[in-house]
Amino acid sequence: MTTTIRYAVAAVLLSTGVAMAGGNPQAGKDKSTVCAGCHGADGNAVIGANPRLAGQYESYLYQALKQYKNGQRNDLLMSNMVASLTDQDMRDLAAWFSSQTGNTLMVLPKD
Repeated sequence: MTTTIRYAVAAVLLSTGVAMAGGNPQAGKDKSTVCAGCHGADGNAVIGANPRLAGQYESYLYQALKQYKNGQRNDLLMSNMVASLTDQDMRDLAAWFSSQTGNTLMVLPKD
C-alpha cells in the first residue's frame, strides 16, 4: 500500500509541474547571458518567433534542454547552444527561467 501511495504522489507532482529539476536559480541567472539574445534576460522574448521561457515549469524546461542536447528535439541553433551545457547547467537554467514571471501577450485590443 505504501508503494502505491508513493507512486500516486509522484504522479500528481509530475503532472502539476511541482517536481523540480533541482537547479539553482541564481546560478542559472549567471549562466543565462547567452540565452538573453533570443529569449530575453528574464526569459520574456520580445520577438514572437522565440519562445517565452519565463514562468514555464522547471521540469519542462529541463527536459526540453536535455532533448535538444540528445537530439530528441531537432533545432540546429538550440542544439548548438546546449552542446556544451552540463546536466547541472541545464538544471540551473531551468530553475532561473521558471522562477521568472511570464509576460502575457495580448492579441486583440481591450475594447
